[in-house]
Formats: sequence, C-alpha cells, structure tokens
Amino acid sequence: MVKLWGWIKVGYLALIEPIVEWFVRHRVSPNVITTAGTLCTCAAGLIFAYGHISIAGWTLGLTAFFDVVDGTVARRTGKSTVFGAFYDSTLDRVADGALFGGLTYFYATHPSHHSGPMVVVSIVALLATMLTSYTRARAEGLGVEMKGVGMMERPERIALLASPQAFLGLALDGWILATVITVLAATARITFVQRIRHVARVTADARSVA
Repeated sequence: MVKLWGWIKVGYLALIEPIVEWFVRHRVSPNVITTAGTLCTCAAGLIFAYGHISIAGWTLGLTAFFDVVDGTVARRTGKSTVFGAFYDSTLDRVADGALFGGLTYFYATHPSHHSGPMVVVSIVALLATMLTSYTRARAEGLGVEMKGVGMMERPERIALLASPQAFLGLALDGWILATVITVLAATARITFVQRIRHVARVTADARSVA
C-alpha cells in the first residue's frame, strides 16, 4: 500500500509539473498560491455542508494542487521564507477546519442523512486532525524531525476526502462517506499517538546520549 501511494504521488507530481512551471515562469507569489488553495478548500467545505458531496469531492480534488505547488514554487523562485512556512501551516489548519466543519454541519442538518453519531465522529476527526498537526509543529519547533511520522498525513487525508466522494457521492445511502470520515477520525488519533511516542523516544535517546 505504501509503495502504491508512492507511485500515485510520483504520477500526480508529474501531471501538475506544467502548472508548477507556469507559476515559476510568471513569478507567482507562493503566499498567493497558498491563499488561493485555502479559499478553494473552504469552498469545498461549504459545498460538503450543503450536501453536494460529489461536487465537493471534485472541487477538493481538482484544486488540491495548490497545496502541493506552493512550497515547490517557493523553492524554485528563491522565495522560501520563515513567514511563508508559518502562513502555509496556519492556513492548512483553516482549510482542515472548513472541511470537517462542513461535514459536521451536513450531518447535523441534512434532512435525509442527519446523524448524531456521525456529528460526533466528524468533530472527533476535526479535533484529532488539529492535534496531529499541532504535535508535528510543536515537535519540529523543538528540533525533533517529524517528516513521515504517523500513518495519516495531510496529503492522504485530502485524497480520501476527495476521490471516493467525487466518484461515488452519497452512494450506498451515504455509507461510503461515513466510512471515510470514520477512518480519518481513527487514523488521525493513531497518528497523534504515534507522534507523541516518537517524540518521547527521540528525546529519551537525546537524554541518554547526553
């Protein structure tokens, strides 16, 4: 599965390379790209909220490249800055909140798919996602390398929220969407624990060496 995901990422990066080159050639600001990506993701969250699940999936999937290319453009144009990294990370949290907030609203208000348990699961997914992001940011701020730590990182979350919903929408009476959100809630909690254990192990090793 890890190898398959690696192939998918390589293929996706090759597919969007012309877009990256266009941004680089026209010296588009990475912060502008980050802002555009966040606005598109928030739009997808709003579309989720009002029950247009397939459209939301397509919107999220087709605009996800913004989230990928901003860092690449920053490096290629020599515009990588500390503020840019901070801005990107902060707006990622805004985008995640919009997505899971939209799904929570959907389950709380939709006349056919209203579900108290799924409102709770969506909120858990939102909180767990925020915590996984916080643990990484806090650990890296303390000098602990966190790249690749945890079973579910942001690109995987976006892919799971976009692809099945784009093609299947509310198929099987919404069970596919509910399953995806439940999986995201569970894996985010596991990732949160994995990152805590990683930091505990690394810092314990550092004390031992000292």
